[in-house]
Amino acid sequence: MLERDVRPPGVWRMPGPGRDGLLRRRGGGLVRLLHHGEEPVVVHAGICSGAVRLRARAGSRSAAAWGLDRMRFALCLDHDLTAFHRRFVRDPLIGATIRWRPWIRPRRSPEPFQALAWAICEQLIELTRAFAIQRRLVWRYGRVSACRTLRDAPSATAMAGRAPAELQACDLAAGRSLALVKAAREVAAARVDLSRHEPAWERLRRIPGIGSWTLEKLAFHGQGRDDQLPAGDLAYVKLVGSLAGLGRRATEDEVREFFAPYAPYSALAGIYALAGGPRTISAPARSLGPAGPGKSPAGPQEADSARLVS
Repeated sequence: MLERDVRPPGVWRMPGPGRDGLLRRRGGGLVRLLHHGEEPVVVHAGICSGAVRLRARAGSRSAAAWGLDRMRFALCLDHDLTAFHRRFVRDPLIGATIRWRPWIRPRRSPEPFQALAWAICEQLIELTRAFAIQRRLVWRYGRVSACRTLRDAPSATAMAGRAPAELQACDLAAGRSLALVKAAREVAAARVDLSRHEPAWERLRRIPGIGSWTLEKLAFHGQGRDDQLPAGDLAYVKLVGSLAGLGRRATEDEVREFFAPYAPYSALAGIYALAGGPRTISAPARSLGPAGPGKSPAGPQEADSARLVS
């Protein structure tokens, strides 16, 4: 067992359990089953004395250390938003959210293949149905802990060995089932290395059914790329259509253009804009183009103190 206390930079809040059934609430914190190769690792995270205490239990020290690192990534414990907050704290679109909810972080997957698989499951359907599909995949093909109470996401090897019809039985559409199996085979055979971002995206894009939105979800949620906004997301095309006064849903290119002034934090700006709720909708309308959002002068950082919000 390895234990490590981590003090996140800035203001941080413990996220809730996942709706896919993987991240569970237990003992006042969160617990997750992971696998380092074939070796199971159980990682618990809880708040203790102003820090986040991570505890990993595995059969070897190397697997436990890997589990700690993966949970640090998934919980954004090393994700420093100081520069992003300072630059846009007075922005008319997201400044109020930065000041009032500075703990907002991306919801990330501890392993990039999980983010890829879940993005394929979420294509063109409502999230409630997508979460139900993910839970079915976890139940049928995910690995189980020794205590039988925790499950890990299906590995690339497990998905590579499935027939598309088996995934269709979990309510995944035929085209997306085939795309998930093909992507899993590429990763399992090491033809796609998800740690090498751009080369992996280039090869995955050749698979029918995997496009920009899926790869941007992989990049943002599975590879830690704050510059990769999932521009085709329904929430963004509706939001930008309203904020830009288009009178219709925006296109992917219009969404990217709208958030371009926030580079290299466009994906972060996106989740802050969505989290703003009525404050975002009531922000001044912005036309698309060089004078888009994010051009307001940055004020002093108002949410820069290091503290935990449980």
